[in-house]
Amino acid sequence: MSSILTNNSAMVALQTLKSINMNLGKVQSEISTGKTVESAKDNAATWAISKVMSSDVKGFEAISDSLALGQATVGVALNASESITDLLTEIKGKIVNSQEENVDRAKIQTDIEALTNQISSIAGAAQFNGLNLLSNSGYDADSGTSSILSSLDRSATGVASSNIDVVKQDLSTNAGTFSAAGTGTAANAMTANTVAVGAAPAAAYTVLAADATAGVMFSIDSLEGDALAESIVVSVNDGDTVADIQDRLITALNFAADSLGKEMTFSADATTAGQINASNDKAAGGAANAIVAADMQKLTGATDDGNTTIGGKLSLLNYFDVTTEDGAEAALGAIEGLIQTSIDSAAVLGSTGKRIETQADFVSKLTDRLTSGIGALVDADMEAASAKLQALQTQQQLGVQALSIANQAPQTILSLFR
Repeated sequence: MSSILTNNSAMVALQTLKSINMNLGKVQSEISTGKTVESAKDNAATWAISKVMSSDVKGFEAISDSLALGQATVGVALNASESITDLLTEIKGKIVNSQEENVDRAKIQTDIEALTNQISSIAGAAQFNGLNLLSNSGYDADSGTSSILSSLDRSATGVASSNIDVVKQDLSTNAGTFSAAGTGTAANAMTANTVAVGAAPAAAYTVLAADATAGVMFSIDSLEGDALAESIVVSVNDGDTVADIQDRLITALNFAADSLGKEMTFSADATTAGQINASNDKAAGGAANAIVAADMQKLTGATDDGNTTIGGKLSLLNYFDVTTEDGAEAALGAIEGLIQTSIDSAAVLGSTGKRIETQADFVSKLTDRLTSGIGALVDADMEAASAKLQALQTQQQLGVQALSIANQAPQTILSLFR
């Protein structure tokens, strides 16, 4: 049946041509944009996944910048701590020279003071973009820790950030000061004991967990009733452990004993954490050593009131005086502890720096993998698109020809009326 009102062949040819043109448009879009999924209408599920992953890539690119900044900051502090270790070793050499009687101790003392000032200068200048990891004089909790954004952890419940915590290593030589006014209070710390010659070491003080609070200080003013020329202040920095405080107090107490010529040695107890023992170094028949309660005071309640300063871990350098025999001996005993403090600090910074470097390398590779995964989801296969384009262009030409033939079919009806 032929009809001049309805041309089914033309309609079929027209629909076929529309389909070809639509596919051709899609392929041309893939070629021009390079994407097979450009919007949500192309493939809603794939588009949603790709957008989430793309946001993660942007986040990790920002994390790479954060890690680079952290790596540079730690690198500056690490170089400074290594330089400080070298200077402390040089000071040790000066102190060893001062042990001789026929040397100019005054000139050696001048050299030690100059090296101490250089250490202070290095510690103060070891900052990057305003952050100094060799200065830790804050009173607030966590003031001794700097966090570096290191990762984004995605889970079913959302995204959480991960950080690498860098513990500040205070290698400054700033002396600690304490004001008993206002909220400051003083409490006796040393346990009053008498240490007899040959007797077992007596407990002098036990560092408590409560002592590991930024702003707590210990003041050593005398030993066995003999006053020091200058009170030795040992400060507690944020992040210090009981063991850290114990080590610094032992170094300071032994320094005080040697400075006064006392035959007394302070050491860590082998079984009780934080306990500091005192032993008598006198020869048989010597007198007992009296540990007086007022020899060392724990100063508590310190706040940032402008009158209290948390001292650095190398503040003991300020008390070195090798112009006397006792002073030279005291400095020789104390310098080893300060060198070890600097070495430990450099080791911590080195370990943290390596961790940041490893994380930065991981984030870089992860970003590449995510980008590659996104490409696998949404990028167009250009070889396949090129082949499709050629085929569709041919189909388009054939479709136009078929539609043209279908449109001419009604004209054959005219022959029926001749």
